[in-house]
Amino acid sequence: MKEKYKLILQDIDAVIKRDPATGSRTEAILCSSGLHAIILYRLNHYLWRKNFKLTARILSQLARFLTGIEIHPGAEIGQGFFIDHGMGVVIGETAKIGNNVTMYHDVTLGGTTVFDAKGKVMSKRHPTIGDNVTIGSGAQILGPIKIGNNVKIGSNAVVLKDVAADMTAVGVPAHHTKLDTTEKKKFEAYGVTSEIKDPLLEKIEKLNQKIEMLEKEISTLKVKGND
Repeated sequence: MKEKYKLILQDIDAVIKRDPATGSRTEAILCSSGLHAIILYRLNHYLWRKNFKLTARILSQLARFLTGIEIHPGAEIGQGFFIDHGMGVVIGETAKIGNNVTMYHDVTLGGTTVFDAKGKVMSKRHPTIGDNVTIGSGAQILGPIKIGNNVKIGSNAVVLKDVAADMTAVGVPAHHTKLDTTEKKKFEAYGVTSEIKDPLLEKIEKLNQKIEMLEKEISTLKVKGND
């Protein structure tokens, strides 16, 4: 039980650290619906592991009614988990979440039916999320895929494939690229850690720059030709 108490304290401190609107543990405990859902999940997960599965499921439905956040008691969630706002969040039974993960409202860690070579349904149906991951509002992460450490997933992204560590993923379906370390450090210097760029837009911008360079070179060649 000491470990559970320590986990809950870490969840409370995560709210204070990552939510500018919360200034104390008391405020977090009284006002954070995301924290309420996580605390109830910790209890339900304990009951689930002790094989009181029906009780855990019933209490998880009560937690859903009270907070608008649905976390299956069978899911595995690490320390320092933070759900901001939280309404509409769904975390499935076989989902696994690492440490210090931040999640915004309307996120779904959903399951897909996956069959093995013998045609049997595989038990692992939901995503595995690494450490220090940020998941933007409305994102859908579906199936038994893996999201690496330090990944940032943009709002309303639909992620259907694995995302390697230190990447950012956006779009429908999600496309991803490596984070710009220089830009990341610049924003972190101002305390901003959730800056997410669209890699597709960046590629288009680079293509436009190359086109402009080519147009200038062509204009220069035309001038020289006239001379």
